[in-house]
Amino acid sequence: MIEYIVLGIAQGIFEWLPISSEGVVVLLGQFFKSDINLVDTALFLHLGTFFAVLVYFSKDWLKIISFKDNKRLKFLLITTIIALIVSYPIYGAVRNVKVGSGLLALVGFGLLLTAYFSKQKKKLNISDNGLAFVAGILQGLAVIPGLSRSGSTIFGLSLSKDDSEDILKTSYLMSGPVVLAAAIYIYLQDTAVALSLWPALLFSFLLGLLTLNILLKFAKRVNFFNFLLVFAGLSFLGAIIDFLV
Repeated sequence: MIEYIVLGIAQGIFEWLPISSEGVVVLLGQFFKSDINLVDTALFLHLGTFFAVLVYFSKDWLKIISFKDNKRLKFLLITTIIALIVSYPIYGAVRNVKVGSGLLALVGFGLLLTAYFSKQKKKLNISDNGLAFVAGILQGLAVIPGLSRSGSTIFGLSLSKDDSEDILKTSYLMSGPVVLAAAIYIYLQDTAVALSLWPALLFSFLLGLLTLNILLKFAKRVNFFNFLLVFAGLSFLGAIIDFLV
C-alpha cells in the first residue's frame, strides 16, 4: 500500500513538469523492488492526473464538448489523432529500451533556444494546424521511456504566440484524450493489476490537482523568458534523473 501511495504522489507532482513522471515512477518502483511492470504502471497512473485535468479545467471541457470552443476542439482532435498514430507503433518497440534521457536533454536545449528567440521578440509564424501537428508528434514521441510529455509539448507550444499560462493550459488539456486511451488499453491488458492500483490513482489525482494550481499561478507571475528558462532547467534535471534509472 505504501509503495502505491508513493508512486501516486510522484505521478501527481511530476506529470506536469518537464521531468518524465514515468522515469520517476520507475526509479521509485525499483527502490521498492516492485514485481509489477513499472512501465505499464507508470502509464496507467496517468489516469489519476487525467481526472485532475478533467476537474480543474471542467469549464473548458464543457465548452469543448458542447462545441462552444471549436478552435480548441479542432486543435485537440488533430493532436490526439497524430499522437496516437505516432505512439502506438513506438510503444512496443521501446517499452524496455532506455533512450529518453538524451531526448529530454534535447528538449531542454530546445527550450533554451526558444527562450533566446523570445528575448529577441521573434516568434515563428506557424499556423494553428501546423502547431497542432508539431505538438501531436511530440506528444506521441513521449511514449518513449524517459521523454517527458509535458516537456515535449511545452517546447512545441512555445513556438506559438501564446503566453506561458496558455501554453501550460493547452499542454495539460492535450494530455486528456491520449492518457484516457492509453489507460483503457493497459486496463484491458491486465485488469487485475490495474484495479489494484486504486490507492496510487487516488493520490495521483489529489496531488495532480494541487500541482496544477501551483504551476498555473507560477506561469501568471513570471515573464515568458524566465518561464522557458525554468522549464529548460527542469528538463535537464529530468534527463539526469532518467539517466540514473
